[in-house]
Amino acid sequence: MSSSGTYELLCLENPLLDIQASCDDAFLEKYGLKANDAILAEEKHMGIYEELLKRDAKLIAGGAAQNTARGAQYMLPPNSVIYIGCVGKDKYADILLEANKKAGLAVKYRYDEKVGTGRCGVVITGHNRSMCTDLAAANCYKIEHLKENWDVVEKSKAYYVGGYHLTVCVEAVMALAEEANKENKPFFLSLSAPFIPQFFKDPLDQTAPYWDYVVGNETEATTYADSHDLNTHDIASIAKHMANLPKKNNKRKRVAIVTQGTDPTIIAIQGEDEVKTFPVHKIDGKEIVDTTGAGDAFAGGFFAGVAKGEKLETCVDMGQWLAAQSLRELGPSYPFPAKTYSASS
Repeated sequence: MSSSGTYELLCLENPLLDIQASCDDAFLEKYGLKANDAILAEEKHMGIYEELLKRDAKLIAGGAAQNTARGAQYMLPPNSVIYIGCVGKDKYADILLEANKKAGLAVKYRYDEKVGTGRCGVVITGHNRSMCTDLAAANCYKIEHLKENWDVVEKSKAYYVGGYHLTVCVEAVMALAEEANKENKPFFLSLSAPFIPQFFKDPLDQTAPYWDYVVGNETEATTYADSHDLNTHDIASIAKHMANLPKKNNKRKRVAIVTQGTDPTIIAIQGEDEVKTFPVHKIDGKEIVDTTGAGDAFAGGFFAGVAKGEKLETCVDMGQWLAAQSLRELGPSYPFPAKTYSASS
């Protein structure tokens, strides 16, 4: 916690241990996976985790919003960010705790007595990554835990929720959304994966009036457009639509952000005709180690800029800078010892 007794950002979502290994297309085919996708595991996928471990897999702290939380903390003063989610009482939870401690990230985990820590199998094929998630304990988060730690909610200046949590505990998401609206605190939501707008459309739409910031990549945006019958895959049009949805808090204009990998980031602002485009930081392909978590890193850098009160252009630049750092690391990680952000020319 900062010296003022508050947190700049509270993040809520599903803590996971990433089990990551390089494989071939035959491995993807065996488990019915696509080269660049994110899905929830079914029974047919459960063998993937042990098989990845046999391939000398790396164990890395994951979970999209936990990656974002570490990213925001990376760019903010010590103890500025706190993360909430549910884990099991096992060695995998200890790995997550150690990674967060190293990053200076505060956590308030709920520990489930019966279910193990959630796992995400990350299958790397070239510069592509396919993620297959067994939520396990992450699926056991309870609103009671958030109520028990409501003092932390009140001490936080902004809230970031990963869309994945809409599969777990909508009550907790809405509690943060309503508190943000009541206290005029920024509320951020990440679309997280294409299956969220596709299969969890109703809970997603329930949160929409509370969005001050909504972020997603181009695939998530086009899936949102399809599920909402927008009849377009034009990213600027989709961003503009999301920005101008009905909004509870009229003290803040909504900002809709769509990242597009190496293509420009698209941003639409509520009530404004112009849709802004921001070229990404250039990085040599030879420097790219892993694309896993790059979008989470962008969100972390961007929202660190919001916490610092930076102008929009600087927030975007901070997000793209941190994403470029993450691309040079294995998994959803950041350079250590920490590098200092420098604005692009």
